Amino acid sequence: MSEQYVVDLGEVAGARVAAVGGKAAHLGELSRIEGIRVPAGFCVTTDAFRRVVAHVPSIDEQLDELARADPDDRETIRTLCARLRRAIEEAAVPGDVAEAITLALARFGERAAYAVRSSATAEDLPTASFAGQQDTYLNVVGPAAVLEHVSRCWASLFTERAVTYRFGKGIDHRTVRMAVVVQRMVFPEASGILFTADPVTGHRKTATVDAGFGLGEALVSGLVNPDVFKVQDGEIVDKTIVAKRRAVHALPTGGTRDVAVDAPRQEQPALTDAQAVRLVRLGRRIEAHFGRPQDIEWCLDGDDFHIVQSRPITTLFPVPEADDRENRVYVSVGHQQMMTDAMKPLGLSLWRMTAMAPMREAGGRLFVDVTPHLAAPASRAALLDMMGREDPLITDALQTLLDRGDFLPPLPADTKPGGPPAGGAPAPIDTDPALVTELVGRSQASVAALERDIRTKSGPELFDFLLEAFEEHKRVLGDPLSMRVIMAGMEATWWLNDRLRDWLGEKNAADTLTLSAPGNVTSQMGLALMDVADAVRPHPEVVAFLQGVEDDDFLDDLAKLPGGPEARDAVEAYLDRYGMRCVGEIDITRPRWREQPAALVPAILDNVRNFPPGAAARRFEEGRRKALRKEQDVLSRLRALPDGERKADETKRMIDRMRTFIGYREYPKYGIVSRYFVYKRALLAEAERLVRADVLAGKEDAFYLTFEELHEAARSHRADTELIRQRKDAFRAYQALTPPRVLTSDGEAVNGAYRRDDAPAGALPGLPVSAGTVEGRARVILDMAQADLEEGDILVTAYTDPSWSPLFVGIAGLVTEVGGLMTHGAVIAREYGLPAVVGVERATRLIQDGRRIRVHGTDGYIELLS
Repeated sequence: MSEQYVVDLGEVAGARVAAVGGKAAHLGELSRIEGIRVPAGFCVTTDAFRRVVAHVPSIDEQLDELARADPDDRETIRTLCARLRRAIEEAAVPGDVAEAITLALARFGERAAYAVRSSATAEDLPTASFAGQQDTYLNVVGPAAVLEHVSRCWASLFTERAVTYRFGKGIDHRTVRMAVVVQRMVFPEASGILFTADPVTGHRKTATVDAGFGLGEALVSGLVNPDVFKVQDGEIVDKTIVAKRRAVHALPTGGTRDVAVDAPRQEQPALTDAQAVRLVRLGRRIEAHFGRPQDIEWCLDGDDFHIVQSRPITTLFPVPEADDRENRVYVSVGHQQMMTDAMKPLGLSLWRMTAMAPMREAGGRLFVDVTPHLAAPASRAALLDMMGREDPLITDALQTLLDRGDFLPPLPADTKPGGPPAGGAPAPIDTDPALVTELVGRSQASVAALERDIRTKSGPELFDFLLEAFEEHKRVLGDPLSMRVIMAGMEATWWLNDRLRDWLGEKNAADTLTLSAPGNVTSQMGLALMDVADAVRPHPEVVAFLQGVEDDDFLDDLAKLPGGPEARDAVEAYLDRYGMRCVGEIDITRPRWREQPAALVPAILDNVRNFPPGAAARRFEEGRRKALRKEQDVLSRLRALPDGERKADETKRMIDRMRTFIGYREYPKYGIVSRYFVYKRALLAEAERLVRADVLAGKEDAFYLTFEELHEAARSHRADTELIRQRKDAFRAYQALTPPRVLTSDGEAVNGAYRRDDAPAGALPGLPVSAGTVEGRARVILDMAQADLEEGDILVTAYTDPSWSPLFVGIAGLVTEVGGLMTHGAVIAREYGLPAVVGVERATRLIQDGRRIRVHGTDGYIELLS
């Protein structure tokens, strides 16, 4: 196929990204939309780029060196990028390439002024906009200047910012090519950016127009603040007009400069209201053509709008698909399950198939549609109360939507919401420890039967078996007795906190009364790892060996050392009991501790360093005695009150009830994860068979298929490799998104706020979940495997699911961005007696690692100390 170095923009189709890059492809598409004016011009294709780069000395070696570089080594990246840019800029443009560009300029006007703009093949994509990462040159006049600036655009593929951006998006530098757009200049009275969805809130029906005088570079460079118009349903709903003292204008001989705006004009709007509304109407047409919200660069020449660029807005959180166009409110499942990371498709589909409530998917996360319960007065209060106990920021976000009064039309008072009830009082039960024993036994028997029966299943038969297993999974999870036991423990906790605050003026008294409650499988997991440390500590060679562990196959080598067999047996016993757990364990695709035991090594070593032998048993006994002393103190003080004997008797019954049942709160999750590991091993074995049959390229490709798609692949021995590739790209994009607590069908992310004024100035507010005050060094840890904790440190992280519990034994306090009163981190913090505040917005960004902080676990705020 002959190489084509130049193609007119009007002839560019969106499918030719590999030849013209993302920007040119979009401009070509824009020029085809009725009523959209795009400045005329042409594209210098990637064929021309390849011709030039092929003659750059040692280019392959330089690209390989860049690919191997550490993305965090900024100095090396800077040096390699500068060398690549210099080599490309100095490379001679082949004669036939220069001739093609010169002939194109003759067609459009040799002495006209042009904008010369980069158009990379990894640019303006749905998952990577690359906005501002490569170079643009305005008002370039004459063929020689155009050729020079085309070379500069080619070289800008390797600006430090573009290379860093590609590292972050997982894009291989060696696969990206650069085309260049050459367009007739527009000399506008005004220009700016149009977002067809609000870039801050994500609201899809609110368009935002930023506008300034002259060329758009004044806004892009931050030279001036723009006028801002917000347009909804064809009307201006908000606008801010600012003083625009500077503007960028083109020079007659080429290039641009910034100039002062005449004083009388500075306060004038860059657009009239009618023009802003008309511009948004054009934007909606562009958005409809591309099928997603757009970030559009525009110029106003006379009374005509010219569109000079349109790209997807890649920072918006996607909206769950619905069967109708009604207004809907979705609540994040991840914020309730303490796992807000993106999940892979198999993980999403498995959780949906085994969950007790219908869920919607968006952005690699799951959401529950609470619209019926929120709109119906009969169920609204129960929903808000339940959500408030889990995460008050969710409740505030929901209340914010209700207070507006324009999004959810209220249902009649006698309307009954569909789906499972938002809350309700379960039938009462006796305070009997045998109930917990019975429930645990039922769960263990169910898991054992699953492990036994799944062994002989493979191929389509396996998937049919799993569909039945999922029904058993939900039956165990929805056991009415299990739900009553959980609610009994939680309600006793709430009763104690409410009554003891009223009667004794004491906040969160149940936090101490719940210390070392029996039967909590998650707190036992943390203490059991201290026992593993006891098996390691006496053997210096074992400790030294573990300090150098990087791979997950270390256990066999460990057994060869003096004391190694005992240490290995202790780790193996721990994995037999808890090896199905991991960070983000609701996603079946995440590696379990049994699969990656090296993840436990940092916590084991922390325990070896920070604790003496036998610390686990002593800590548990100390907590039990402290709870008993608190109980005696509370009962004694109550008896001194009017009607004190009755109050003391009621309180004693509730303390016994809480301690009997509260530990079971953690067991259903343990049962779920135990079953998940059985499912996972069977599905991975099936994936390995599909790899051997050349159906999948690798076993983990199965993670990018839904359960149904993997079932079909096992049946037909065919898999859509392009779909798997697209899913991998989408997952990488979803990882960069922050899920909102509450999301509307209009795409608005509503995260809620703390409505309080009882914290000191500068303190970070949150939800108090475990009483006490502690001061110490903040350790900001996002990956449990990277933990390096000293005694007295305060753990600061995004969220903690049960897998983080082994770290809790070695810390003095806890701060998380996500959480509620009865979520796992809160429950374990109370049981270990750790002051804890959860739901602290952006805690991992606002608190620097190593900074001294004070955690107020009773009142719910964090002080940043000097």
